[in-house]
Amino acid sequence: MGEPRRPDRVAAAIREEVASFLAEGAKDPRIRAFVTVTGVEATRDLRHATVYVSLMGDPADCEATLEGLRSVAAHLRPRVGRALRLRSAPELHFRVDDSVARASRIESLLAGIRRERDDGLSAPAAEGADQGGGDG
Repeated sequence: MGEPRRPDRVAAAIREEVASFLAEGAKDPRIRAFVTVTGVEATRDLRHATVYVSLMGDPADCEATLEGLRSVAAHLRPRVGRALRLRSAPELHFRVDDSVARASRIESLLAGIRRERDDGLSAPAAEGADQGGGDG
């Protein structure tokens, strides 16, 4: 019964190890954007792990950073295996997690809608108060 949770525990440990590796400063010069490890999903057999990263910077830097991360994955794999004491370290696959950017975009759209609604409500309310004063 405890076995299905093992991939989740390993994924969390991989996330911490990859984040630590990036915080220490990866040696690949292509890694120029600000990188945040947002999550890791490991397969049940622990042969593969998808590392989701959020990248901040200009688009060229982000693309170069993703290439650099994919390049260092082979060098990072043994480090992860040693740190987690795994017989066979999972193959790491880096994917961009754009959920942070999407959430930010949605929040700005909602803020714009709120502003429009508030502006639309305040103007007619003021006119209604002027017109309603003489009817009473």
